[in-house]
Amino acid sequence: MPKDESFDITTGCDLQEVDNAVNQALREINGRYDFKGATVEVQYDRGAGTISIHTDDEYRLQSIWDVLVGRFVSRKVPIENMRRGEAQQAASGTVRQVVNLVQGIDSDTAKKISQHIRDQKLKKVQAQIQGDAVRVTGPSRDDLQAVMQSLKAEDWGMELNFGNYR
Repeated sequence: MPKDESFDITTGCDLQEVDNAVNQALREINGRYDFKGATVEVQYDRGAGTISIHTDDEYRLQSIWDVLVGRFVSRKVPIENMRRGEAQQAASGTVRQVVNLVQGIDSDTAKKISQHIRDQKLKKVQAQIQGDAVRVTGPSRDDLQAVMQSLKAEDWGMELNFGNYR
C-alpha cells in the first residue's frame, strides 16, 4: 500500500520577535518629538498574547500603531495575525486599546478550510482538524501542492503556515 503524503496548516506569531518589535517601537516612540510629554504605554503580555496601548488621544494611538506595524514588518511578524480591539476611553481623557495575537486556527476557520479542501474535489485528499491545526493528507504531492496554492489564493483573515510536509 503506498504511503500517504501530508502537511499541517497552522498559524501564529513568533513571540520573541513580537517582544523585540515592541521594544524597538518603544525606543523609537520615546525618541520622537511629537511624543515628548505625552502619555505613552505599550505593554506586551506574552502569556495572554496581547499588546496594550495607552496614550493621550486617538491620533497618538494611530501613530503608535503605525510605528508598531513598521517594526512588525521589519521583523517578519504577520500583521494579519493581529486583532485590534476597539479604542476605549480611559481615565483622564486618555484612550486604551488591546491588540490580540492569533496563535492558532480557531475551530470555525478550521472547518472552513476543511470544507474548502473538500470542495476542491481532489482524489483522496482529506483534511483533519487537530486542535489548532489542520492536517491534510493525500496520495500525491502534486495534489497537496494544489491544495496549498488554492489556500494561499483565499483570504482567511490570518497568515497560514504550511509545515511538517512529508
